[in-house]
Amino acid sequence: MVATHFDGYSQQTTKKALFLGNSYTAYNSLPNLVENIANSLGDSLIHDRNTPGGQTMAGHASNATSLNKISSQEWDYVVLQSQSQEPSFPPSQVANDVYPYAQQLTDSIRSNTSCGTPLFFMTWGRKNGDASNCAAYPPICTYEGMQQRLRESYMEMASTNQGRVAPVGVAWKRVREEYPEIELYTQDESHPSYAGSYLAASVFYSSIFQKSCEASDFIGSLDSTTARRLRTIASETVLDSLGLWGFLEADVLLDSTFLNYVYLTASYSNADSIAWDFGDPLVGSTSDSLVTVEYLVEGEYTVTLSVYDRLNCESKSINTVVQIQLPSSIDTEFGNRFGQVVFRTDVLGRKIDNLDSLNAGQYYIEWDNLGSKRLRYKGF
Repeated sequence: MVATHFDGYSQQTTKKALFLGNSYTAYNSLPNLVENIANSLGDSLIHDRNTPGGQTMAGHASNATSLNKISSQEWDYVVLQSQSQEPSFPPSQVANDVYPYAQQLTDSIRSNTSCGTPLFFMTWGRKNGDASNCAAYPPICTYEGMQQRLRESYMEMASTNQGRVAPVGVAWKRVREEYPEIELYTQDESHPSYAGSYLAASVFYSSIFQKSCEASDFIGSLDSTTARRLRTIASETVLDSLGLWGFLEADVLLDSTFLNYVYLTASYSNADSIAWDFGDPLVGSTSDSLVTVEYLVEGEYTVTLSVYDRLNCESKSINTVVQIQLPSSIDTEFGNRFGQVVFRTDVLGRKIDNLDSLNAGQYYIEWDNLGSKRLRYKGF
């Protein structure tokens, strides 16, 4: 049996996203950069923003402009970015000063449209840590420590609110490690340079559309090599770990095969229900994670695994093409499966006079009057 995988995320798409943040989002017009990348790949992003300088999560939760914009359209995603330092503070302080307002904003998003999704903007640590708060909370004295706390807090917000994460900070860390010559910061060692915003936009494209942006030809003011490196890291960061960032993720695992039997496992993340279609109306369907499929006729079949999220708002389908082949010791050309049975042979081609001569659990071949053959099995 041969199996190949493909999914349905390559078609052109239009998405709607509202960006609520502060100067980290406003710098270099981040939403417009996401739109430019999307347009270059044949997709469309309808977007709006509210990005007052220094705005906190609590500030947005009570900001009339933010709340009016949330209710202005049925957004696919509402991007939520907190003030750049506050999610890195001690967990108890973040639990008091940030998490309740992330929940309030999520409630507003879903009151407007039940399938609206909060997309949490995981930002980056300051270039050399948070010097102004280092003495009070030493874990954020370094970039690495600050980045870790930002990651923990944004992941917690997404998990608690059944949202998603745009892992800009994770991609940012990888660029610092692999391409230290690419300057992601402005001179204040906090805000993004154009390269930093371009990286963030690439992460947002792959998060919102769940597609790679590597083929984009939009480079803005960057050289093509730098832009390509940033797009590659952004795409890999998001798409290699979709389930980790809260997105639906699914795969079909082939456990084993035996003649016309296929043993499959559904592997998925962030889904509440699943459904199989085995590509043959005689086989039927199921919602079990572990399945054994018996195909009656040799040939090629498309197996589809569909997964659905907890809110029943999003689905994803993975198609696997399987090819059933009988043992090479017999002629395996199959035709019309509904011809009248003329005689039977065992799997080695030896004629069987009647079924009573077969042992329980033995496979055999039925030959019909059209010269076609089907694999059969005598059960225990």
